[in-house]
Amino acid sequence: MAAPEERELQVAAWLKKIFGDHPVPKYEANPRTTEILYHLSERNRVRDRDINLVIEDLKQKANEYESEAKHLQDFLMESVNFSPANLSNTGSRFLNALVDSAIALETKDTSLASFIPAVNDLTSDLFRTKSKSEEIKLELEKLEKNLTATLVLEKCLREDLKKAELHLSAERAKADSRLQNMDFLKAKAAEFRFGIKAAEEQLSARGMDASLSHRSLVALSEKLSELKQQTIPLKKKLESYLDLMPNPSLAQVKIEEAKRELDAIEAELTRKVDMMEL
Repeated sequence: MAAPEERELQVAAWLKKIFGDHPVPKYEANPRTTEILYHLSERNRVRDRDINLVIEDLKQKANEYESEAKHLQDFLMESVNFSPANLSNTGSRFLNALVDSAIALETKDTSLASFIPAVNDLTSDLFRTKSKSEEIKLELEKLEKNLTATLVLEKCLREDLKKAELHLSAERAKADSRLQNMDFLKAKAAEFRFGIKAAEEQLSARGMDASLSHRSLVALSEKLSELKQQTIPLKKKLESYLDLMPNPSLAQVKIEEAKRELDAIEAELTRKVDMMEL
């Protein structure tokens, strides 16, 4: 690896070579910029070397082509006393086409042995290109199908999202309405509780029986429902006795007992109902 001083000298020489007679632009000389310019100069040097090698190779090939052309020209002149200057316009066109084909196929000469492998290679390249083109075409068709399916799916998702947003908006409106109703009902319930409590206190101050309060009446209503439920099996029991045909006197006794029990329950119910109406 070159020392920092050597790099600075190499960078300065490279910049002078690049700009030639023009002055080198001012730049901030620090290790970072020196490092960057050094790598650029190295890449430029390698590129120049490769370009020179290519140029030399092309020059060598040009010399070879000139020598081959001179050889062929001399051969034609010696064998058949033929010169390209003696060709007709059609012959000149054919000869130029032959030369252009050799240049395009990058053959070393215009012999048939050079043309056939070059044409075969070109044909193989053509088949490979066509095969690759077919593969790319199939891949493009597959991508188009996937893209179409994706677009359809995206459209469906957008529609579903829109419907969900509308449904959510409607549900939110319903929830807000229910909350408002709930607040209203809570306020009314509190108002009714306060009114009931005030009425009970007022009635209690006037000497009302505590058994006639709202809570007592609710309890009596529940008790009444319970008693009504208890009379149902007794009525069924009485009906079963009425369907029997046993000893008339014994049946009459049982019937009278059931009637008295039923009368007592009905009397109790009547009393409770009367109390509730008061």
